[in-house]
Amino acid sequence: MHPENAKASRTPSGELPPLELLRSFEAAARQLSFTLAAGELHLTQSAVSRQIQQLEASLGVLLFERRHRALALTEAGGVLQRAVTDSLERLRDATARVRASAAPRQVAITTTPGFASLWLIPKLARFTGTHPQVDVRVSATLDVLDLDVSRLDLAVRFAPIGRGVGPALFEESVIPLCSPQLAASLRELSDFSRLTLLTVEYPDHSEAPTADWEPWLKVMGLQDLRMKSTLRFTQYADAVAAAVAGQGVVIGRLPLLRELVRDGRLVAPLGEGAASHRGYFIEMSRRAASNRDAQDFAQWLRDEAEAAQRT
Repeated sequence: MHPENAKASRTPSGELPPLELLRSFEAAARQLSFTLAAGELHLTQSAVSRQIQQLEASLGVLLFERRHRALALTEAGGVLQRAVTDSLERLRDATARVRASAAPRQVAITTTPGFASLWLIPKLARFTGTHPQVDVRVSATLDVLDLDVSRLDLAVRFAPIGRGVGPALFEESVIPLCSPQLAASLRELSDFSRLTLLTVEYPDHSEAPTADWEPWLKVMGLQDLRMKSTLRFTQYADAVAAAVAGQGVVIGRLPLLRELVRDGRLVAPLGEGAASHRGYFIEMSRRAASNRDAQDFAQWLRDEAEAAQRT
């Protein structure tokens, strides 16, 4: 194409060429090949060549030097390439920001069923009240889920002190708890043998039906304690519900059950508890580093734990 022919069909000054022509030009200028640009844009080589000719005609200037089996940018082509490349990058960045702002905000957490039902869920409205735009997804399970594989932001893990990963939320103490009516029948430690033991079966303690009682029994020197009968549950919250209903004595995990004790629905007939040397720890996933809401949620957990300990 001769320059004089290009000038004859020139686009009015200030009017932008069609975007599809600029996209084809950017690909051809970057690849210095109409054939490679055509493959990238899913067009034919002749279609890209025609678009470049149309762009040159609209600008009234040659953008490429057509050499034997090679392309080279003219001075005008270099100027346009820099401008088009910069503009397309700005468009890509703006598009990514718009998409990110439109994406739903979510915090995904995994923890034990007992922690979820007895400590987290009763307090959760305080977080959602201050973060109404954030969806919270709670996966309550005894399975130790891989945070990154399961696309989770954080976990509250129950682990022995010294083996927990991440900041400690709080340490646990244990103490037998029962309903006020049942507590009235207890005068001394030996009276425990007349009551029903409420216990939880854990997958890794199938041969130890009192695994949840062991820390307290050890401190009290009662490893051989025998109760009138035993009710076993697969979920700790169910054992707690049975204790509230007056069906027996449950090992109380504090501070998980602190509000039930404060409300008088459960009482500690034998006084102080014992440290279980276990606690709850906040473990963050790699994806949480880019999720400000997940970081806010972790801080909220710490604030709630500190507030509970003060009261």
